[in-house]
Amino acid sequence: MEPMNSLDSIAILDFGSQYAQLIARRVREAHVYCELFPWDAPGEQVFAINPKGFILSGGPASVYAPGAPQIPNYVLHSGLPILGICYGMQALTHALGGIVSASGEREYGPAEVEVLQPNALLPADTLKVWMSHGDRIESLPAGFVTLARSQNSPIAAMGDLNRGYFGVQFHPEVHHTPRGGEILRNFVLTTCAVHPTWTPESIITTRIERIRQQVGGKMVLSAVSGGVDSTVATALVHRAVGDQLVAIFVDTGLLRQGERNRVQAALGKNLGVELVVVDAGGQFMQALSGVTDPEHKRAVIGELFIRIFEEYARQLGDPEFLVQGTIYPDVVESSAPDRNKAERIKTHHNVGGLPETMQFKLVEPLRYLFKDEVRQVGESLGLPRELVWRQPFPGPGLAVRCLGEITPERLERLRLADAILTETLEAAGLLHLQAGSGGFSGTSQAFAVLLPVQSVGVMGDSRTYQEVVAIRAVTTDDFMTADWARLPYELLASISNRIVNEVPGVNRVVYDITSKPPATIEWE
Repeated sequence: MEPMNSLDSIAILDFGSQYAQLIARRVREAHVYCELFPWDAPGEQVFAINPKGFILSGGPASVYAPGAPQIPNYVLHSGLPILGICYGMQALTHALGGIVSASGEREYGPAEVEVLQPNALLPADTLKVWMSHGDRIESLPAGFVTLARSQNSPIAAMGDLNRGYFGVQFHPEVHHTPRGGEILRNFVLTTCAVHPTWTPESIITTRIERIRQQVGGKMVLSAVSGGVDSTVATALVHRAVGDQLVAIFVDTGLLRQGERNRVQAALGKNLGVELVVVDAGGQFMQALSGVTDPEHKRAVIGELFIRIFEEYARQLGDPEFLVQGTIYPDVVESSAPDRNKAERIKTHHNVGGLPETMQFKLVEPLRYLFKDEVRQVGESLGLPRELVWRQPFPGPGLAVRCLGEITPERLERLRLADAILTETLEAAGLLHLQAGSGGFSGTSQAFAVLLPVQSVGVMGDSRTYQEVVAIRAVTTDDFMTADWARLPYELLASISNRIVNEVPGVNRVVYDITSKPPATIEWE
């Protein structure tokens, strides 16, 4: 996102942690704008966002390893408060003259931290936290005191209270540290004295201004899919430029059951935007024939998607700009290692799968928003809750849920199985995440996956050799981490029974009980 000079902000330096994006999300939850930068980002780029403090992320390296990431000099010379997390704490210690060494007993997983003295960062209590480190602090830098300890870390938290420098050996950004959000808020709002002005209304105001600056009086195309992200992006751009926007919906043949009709009804009724529907299922089937590699699928879909847009753009007078609903997790998971020092997980068709020779300039008003922020913006724009709170659907559609070769027959098989799963969960009140007295129940995302595996079965008195459907259902509030949903056994049995009996060519159903990480939510 462009620098937010009108807002106080926090700069987060990423030292290679897969949790770094969660730090950003927790800071945003405090209504404070922040951006995530590589640890070696130039100072002028970082200071362009007007930071009032720095947070240093964790990372996999040791501070003494050759080529290990170091804290830039401009951070230490800025006079601004600093919070180091895990490796960030170790790097801060090393930079200021303390001693870091390998721990005799590594800490991975839950731990308890005892707070030793009152301070502006940590609640005065024994805290349940999430540890993930091999090194530990042996000797504090000058001016620091020990704020907390754990069984294996005599210095689990430290602080230079005069300069506003803090370090914690645990990860406050993950949900396994229940009071972690409070710790980050204490640093951002109290130590850094940032004004909490990052709200859906401020996002809408700033994005509308920038959209108008970017496109001027020129025509804009919007790629709509009916999903949350493309719908909110389209609504936001329409709010900014009105009739300059033309929305195009490409029916790729890779959609869920009834999706086309829902998209036409929802967008035509709720946005008041002229919607051009392109029936391109045959083109996509032909382009995907024989393609089984998931990255190749994304590249093929991204290429054809844009070419179709270019064709229709010519008919509409060659608009210069194209709206896409790219959000922050898309960017993070598609980033090459040199973008944010974290490993690329997969390529999203609306980020890394786009062809380089593309005639459009992209308008991505949601590019650095998390999913929950996108939903809040959608509600503030006046979109119906049933649109805003729909479960996510990947840009490549069922192509990344139909593992192996894509054929019309296999797609229809998957479409039917997915519809059965959705109908059953909705009837049980579990299609969305619900809060109750016992915690949370339901699903944040649930879908069927068709596997390129056949198994032996018996149906009636005959032997069968048919395909396998996997059910994936997860709970999450950020989509950066997720846990598998504990659906009732009776419900799973009902789903399995219906799929096997109602979907031709399927004789086995399995349930995916893998969290993210180590797995991603989608299978491809």
